Amino acid sequence: MEQKKTVLIVEDEKSIVDILRFNLEKEGYETLTAYDGEAGLKAALEQHPDVILLDVMLPKMLGFDVCKALRDKGDHVPVIILTAREEEDDKVKGLEIGADDYITKPFSMRELMARVKANIRRTAMQVMETEVSAGETMSAGGGLVFNLDNYQVLKHEKPIDLTQREYELLTFLASHPGKVYSRIDLMEQVWNYGYVGSDVRTVDVTVRRLREKIEDDPANPSLILTRRGVGYYFAGE
Repeated sequence: MEQKKTVLIVEDEKSIVDILRFNLEKEGYETLTAYDGEAGLKAALEQHPDVILLDVMLPKMLGFDVCKALRDKGDHVPVIILTAREEEDDKVKGLEIGADDYITKPFSMRELMARVKANIRRTAMQVMETEVSAGETMSAGGGLVFNLDNYQVLKHEKPIDLTQREYELLTFLASHPGKVYSRIDLMEQVWNYGYVGSDVRTVDVTVRRLREKIEDDPANPSLILTRRGVGYYFAGE
């Protein structure tokens, strides 16, 4: 019998915790709960959940700081940021510090469950479907080299500091040079969201962050290009 997946809920509003726990357990997940940031970080490091639902505004330690602390310790558990605010800066900050996703309150349980399932499924899958065997490298344009064994990207032999999601998006696009993908395509292929309700702005934010890290001139990109009205593609050289 397959072991149940565990979701850690880090949220200081008990009413939200209760409804999340009820719905997650109804869907067959085990749940862990923490009501402040410090307790959430401790639970994440000790209990090793399969995914974390992490509120931003928490007592003792903000959700952003919890996520950053996890990433600094090399823990790559999928983190879904829960925020009651619509500000783009919050979403960008969450992605910058290594969160895998965000969802804005109020949210539907259907959407939340889909995102939990997608993030768990993503970690269970091979990062990229490629014929390159483990331990080998894949070269792309712009001096980029992908080490598919340790998930590292080099530019002109210097490592680039990418979040896991940035790595996955870059590797996916570079593995299909010249092929244009819409934001919804990328949400389905990279984020593993099989429904139209996904927040496709996440793709734009992640592409912008990637360009800042890999392009010689992010304002005039030469690697990840935009086909206006269609989507994004990897051009290389």
